Amino acid sequence: MKLKLMKYIALLCLFLIFPAQSQINHQANSYAEREDVQTFIDEMVTQYGYDRTILDALFRVTQPITSVLKAIRPPADPGIRSWRAYRSRFVEPARIAAGKTFMQRYANELAAAEARFGVPKEIIAAIIGVETIYGKHMGNYTTFAALTTLAFDYPPRAKFFRQELVEFLLLAREENHPILSYTGSYAGALGLPQFMPSSRRKYALDFDNDGKVDLTASPADAIGSAAHFLAEHGWEKDGVIAEKITITGDGIQTLIDEGIKPQYRPNELATRQVQIQKVGADETALSNQPAALIDLITPNAPTEYRLGYQNFYVITRYNRSSFYAAAVMDLAEALKDSPIGR
Repeated sequence: MKLKLMKYIALLCLFLIFPAQSQINHQANSYAEREDVQTFIDEMVTQYGYDRTILDALFRVTQPITSVLKAIRPPADPGIRSWRAYRSRFVEPARIAAGKTFMQRYANELAAAEARFGVPKEIIAAIIGVETIYGKHMGNYTTFAALTTLAFDYPPRAKFFRQELVEFLLLAREENHPILSYTGSYAGALGLPQFMPSSRRKYALDFDNDGKVDLTASPADAIGSAAHFLAEHGWEKDGVIAEKITITGDGIQTLIDEGIKPQYRPNELATRQVQIQKVGADETALSNQPAALIDLITPNAPTEYRLGYQNFYVITRYNRSSFYAAAVMDLAEALKDSPIGR
């Protein structure tokens, strides 16, 4: 009787907190009718001991979200990429001001995370600033519905999102929270640092020591978790992130094509048919650590080049984009260089 009562309460919670109807495409059938979804349910029951009744009820009240599919699809003309336009979205006065306020308010938590993980406080703050403007834009999509839509109706990345759906269901069970109570981005990212469910399970920390992990309402947990993620992916304490350079030679495109994982020390690049020089008044020598050539392209403007070292590569593990890592780096520099006002 007790088990049946618990199932009844769980099912009741599903319907009491069902997401806003504005996110639903009423023309689509529920996912419960689909063979691939039933196969997924079978796997969750067999591999993870998940309750079939709960999963059946969840998929029965869930339909594809058309706005999620629209948001995830690449632009019709993928060739139009502009570093200057991208940078201007994230390194701008309002976000810098919000970042300075955040760093002042949570100075102790940022200092503790830097001491524990070796990640500079301005990098931690910049990650959260780029992701959500310090909690202002965390997303209001129901996470289960968003991940279900991408797992079963977006073939290019269905495998990835299906695994994230698995991770999310396990997370909700571990935290004993109603599955439909989680909200986040259209891609299923959660909280201030926008962790995907797999990262949420693996790297999220109870950094404020209140007995629970809360990346939405606890900036301390978000700060510690973001720093932990970067440290676990190989962040080098006091290491250079990237250096702005000018570059000439016939080997530029070959180096770019080799990717963003650091491979060559700057003093080795002469053998790769390129010549490089550090940009700016700083006359210190280039770091002698392995680096990758990063090209930041803007249409109808000169390309900006950087040497990306290990820490630049680590930031791309958070979001696999050179534009993203460069924006985090530049926002962090703005937060570091600008005095914090009161």
